[in-house]
Amino acid sequence: MLLAFAVAAALVAFLWVGREWRGAGPAPRSLTISIAEGSSLSAAARVLEREGAIRSRARFLRLVRTFGTDDPIRAGEYEVPAHASAADILALLQSGRTRQHFVVVPEGMPSVLVRDRLMAEPLLTGSVPVPPEASVLPDSYSFERGESRAAVLGRMRKAMDTKLAALWKTRTPSAVVKTPREALILASIVEKETAVPAERRTVAAVYSNRLRQGMRLQADPTVIYPITQGRPLGRRIRRSELDADNGYNTYARAGLPAGPIANPGRESIAAVLDPAQTRALYFVADGKGGHVFAETLAQHNANVQRWYALRRQRGEM
Repeated sequence: MLLAFAVAAALVAFLWVGREWRGAGPAPRSLTISIAEGSSLSAAARVLEREGAIRSRARFLRLVRTFGTDDPIRAGEYEVPAHASAADILALLQSGRTRQHFVVVPEGMPSVLVRDRLMAEPLLTGSVPVPPEASVLPDSYSFERGESRAAVLGRMRKAMDTKLAALWKTRTPSAVVKTPREALILASIVEKETAVPAERRTVAAVYSNRLRQGMRLQADPTVIYPITQGRPLGRRIRRSELDADNGYNTYARAGLPAGPIANPGRESIAAVLDPAQTRALYFVADGKGGHVFAETLAQHNANVQRWYALRRQRGEM
């Protein structure tokens, strides 16, 4: 009789403790918990107790010894949900599903601004130089608190290498570029010339047609780049700058500029590798955020006059 009672009592106690293991924890809201590199479970439990994720470090460790596994915990920053149970917290720390932060590189961002963005991120460590232009693939990149800027930049550059290699295999006979670097140079110009996705292949075709005919590209962003290295100019281009022959100015000489002028995105690279089928050689703003294209200079001049008339109507000229 006493044995049966003892067994029953032990079973009840085990079930009660098990309910504590799986039951709701004390945190009224989600918590950000940082576990330092090399921390033991005991040290992690001390942090959890201090932050209010668990009620008692000693109790948590006893529960882990009774119900948990021997899998190691992993360092990093974790988002512990509100009222997470002891079981859930241990599983989270063992999973390595650390909280991810993001740094975003938009399409067409020049490398000097990519570095600025990395250096401005307070959760990253260390320093990085300005990466080569067009070496970074525009995208959102996740990182963990305390990660080095060099590591994040390395992933950005590897992503560009991988994507460029894959896209180069899709190059069509209509592409005028002969090397992946030429593709990046032309794509960077396309990226800066239009913000309308549907226009990319047509803008790429205009510049491809000009290159084939030996015409000057006459792309304003290539004039600005050697002046600011990609930062905003903040004023109109001067006549002297349009005449400057510095390797980038596509008003001063025919052909591609000396190098890329920004970090082009996937779609702009794809556009220069498969430009639209058109004989257009010119384009000008249409006043609605896009452009109107023309095959002849006469058509283009008429389009320019319409654009000027619209600007005068708006009080911009």
